Amino acid sequence: MKLVFIHGSGAGREAWRYQLEAFPDAEAVNLPGHPDGELCSSVEQYAEWLREHIRSRGYRDAVLVGHSLGGGIALSYALNYPRDLAGIITIGSGAKLRVHPQFLQYLEEAVAEPAKLKEGLLFLYEGLDPEIRQVLQERTMENGPEAALNDMRACDQFNIIDRLGEILVPTLALVGSEDSMTPPKFSHFLAEKMPEAEAEIIHGGSHMVFAEKPGLVNQKIREFVEELRDRQ
Repeated sequence: MKLVFIHGSGAGREAWRYQLEAFPDAEAVNLPGHPDGELCSSVEQYAEWLREHIRSRGYRDAVLVGHSLGGGIALSYALNYPRDLAGIITIGSGAKLRVHPQFLQYLEEAVAEPAKLKEGLLFLYEGLDPEIRQVLQERTMENGPEAALNDMRACDQFNIIDRLGEILVPTLALVGSEDSMTPPKFSHFLAEKMPEAEAEIIHGGSHMVFAEKPGLVNQKIREFVEELRDRQ
């Protein structure tokens, strides 16, 4: 069983620092174009890339852990290739990931004026320790506003609400109680519509709950993986 962590929009594998410390045998991927390679224009295309990545490494019974965009990728993967997976964990994600038009407009402006990217994303990192905050900001700036805009557009187009009942892979939907981007109702909806899903709320956490409250999040991940092993 292999844990594979998938970052959110415009981010990178560094976002999972605390999880990689807790699960040293896990892998955290950099999605294409973050910063190397070509960006994928849809959540589904990212899922296809991830499948090839996983197959090329011979992972069996993978457990995908995805944040936001990464959660959408995990759901898309589970919908199309359930036999590859032992389970999935979404963190601050959902079956439909609409993005406010003003935020997309801001990212379009940041493509022309990259300095705006750092300023506009500060709210995401407010609850983080200064060290990890700097690491995440530097990676976002390295990837550039084009990657952030591309990923947010992919999220905005993502919608598998009508197919959630087809996903039979065991699923844990984690979310911070104060997540304003993908609020708890998104995770509750997954638990209601997916036969093998459950939702867990991390009180006091925001959209970056996995980096704000890593101890609690890692505990939930570990318990879920242990449950999966018990099923085998």
